[in-house]
Amino acid sequence: SRHPAELLAFAEVQPGWRALDVAAGGGYTAQLVALAVGPTGMLWAQAPRPGPALTKRLADQPQANFIVVARPFDDPVPPEATQLDLVTLVLNYHDITYLPVDRVRMNQRIFAALTPGGRFVVIDHSARSGTGITEGQTLHRIDEDVVRKEVTQAGFVVDAEGTFLRNPADPRTATSNNPPVPTDKFVLRFVKPR
Repeated sequence: SRHPAELLAFAEVQPGWRALDVAAGGGYTAQLVALAVGPTGMLWAQAPRPGPALTKRLADQPQANFIVVARPFDDPVPPEATQLDLVTLVLNYHDITYLPVDRVRMNQRIFAALTPGGRFVVIDHSARSGTGITEGQTLHRIDEDVVRKEVTQAGFVVDAEGTFLRNPADPRTATSNNPPVPTDKFVLRFVKPR
């Protein structure tokens, strides 16, 4: 249901890349990217408090190039994660909006950590247009325009939009936690200008 092949193609991941997965959760995206960048690449999986699902994933399937880091959202990049090629934030931007997080600082830190031409891929559950961040905690959705505005204010440009997780049949009125139909998700690739 997450369309991993389409996600990797959309992110344009290459072997040897250095990547960061923000809000790694259980580590699904982090492990996928770590496999794609291969043994010559590196993946850091960020969470304020890494949970048992992520710990178990690494214990069950250890990868030398997959490093878990406990860092706050407003400063998600560990000091050793320099010259990043890719940052992902999948299905969690909406959660960050109702937490005490300085999203301006978060996006600036991500921008600063990427190499020129580096990519920032954001995927989230679509809210109805005009709702802003008001449904982040209730329906676990976010208005796509908010993400576009906040990320581009950090200096990024929108490079591409993915349609592989779109679902026009989703009325976007139910919670994304247990939806009656698969949620409509926006997929955005931002790039740090060269």
